[in-house]
Amino acid sequence: MDRFSEYRVMWVLVLFDLPTETKKERKAAGDFRKRLIADGFNMFQFSIYIRHCPSVENAKVHIKRVKSLLPQYGKIGILCITDKQFGEMELFVSRKETKLPVGSIQLELF
Repeated sequence: MDRFSEYRVMWVLVLFDLPTETKKERKAAGDFRKRLIADGFNMFQFSIYIRHCPSVENAKVHIKRVKSLLPQYGKIGILCITDKQFGEMELFVSRKETKLPVGSIQLELF
């Protein structure tokens, strides 16, 4: 099997709706976003962050990490899809079709 197969490479999506009524809630939401970014996630839309992972095993590591970061309140969803599925997405901004984000290239040292 090809090491970088589009069926083996994964995308992890974190979708969330966090309360922001109080200062404490806004801080918790901001901290959650910052921790996602520190773990290599990028903002796809305001409450959707994505991360490219070279394998299912690597995706599981990041999913476990996200679970450890969950704030006390709010709704959080974690979705893992293949690179092939992600590549089938059609993305539009103001009715204009745009290109999907390119996955990061990871340097491997042997």
